[in-house]
Amino acid sequence: MKTSNANYIERRSEIENYFDRTAAKAWERLTSNAPVGRIRASVRAGRDEMRNTLLSWLPQDMRGLRLLDAGCGTGALALEAMQRGAEVVAIDLSPTLVQLGRERNATLQPNGRSGSITYLSGDMLDDALGEFDHVVAMDSVIHYDTPDIANAIQRLAGRTRSSVLFTIAPSSPLLSVAHAMGRFFPSSDRSPALTPVSQARLRALLLQGLGGSGWTEGRTQRVSGGFYTSQAWEWTR
Repeated sequence: MKTSNANYIERRSEIENYFDRTAAKAWERLTSNAPVGRIRASVRAGRDEMRNTLLSWLPQDMRGLRLLDAGCGTGALALEAMQRGAEVVAIDLSPTLVQLGRERNATLQPNGRSGSITYLSGDMLDDALGEFDHVVAMDSVIHYDTPDIANAIQRLAGRTRSSVLFTIAPSSPLLSVAHAMGRFFPSSDRSPALTPVSQARLRALLLQGLGGSGWTEGRTQRVSGGFYTSQAWEWTR
């Protein structure tokens, strides 16, 4: 039987290969203003709403605060946080998407209280990234199993002072069926599957791992529309 860490490493490799090679161009278009089809338009709208939800849970003035955008993709959330004055570390497994984020940042006009962004390609759980005031992991742990999500959030929380915001794929009959059906397709023909998560089970694991260090459950909100469903969750101390 594989250990949790072995599962995480194997899954991380699959995700890196998909987003840096198979789907990089599609994600470049999805995260731009370019026209897309109906399905991708609904995903874009859902992601925009989710990003705005997570940003609304962060301080409006982030000058002097350090934020980790864990699994930043092309860096849309990182850019917003930088404009609030945050010192952002934006990291993603895909060097291609990270470079695209750098290029988009270079065209942004300063707003008078802009912070900074350091773009990195690598593992969001790397302890060498240091400590942060806030961590956001938007749709970054949705491809992992529940124990691996709990472990990832606990590791992030261990070097975070104020809040960890993340999203999960909430368990539902429809998503569970889609998840099971996806396993019948050849691995070369499918993206890394979303892993449906029981929020109650994950809550129990997080309370077990974080409860003794001052962390408490905060707000939670589901964003669902078209082909996008994700549950935002806030943990604070």
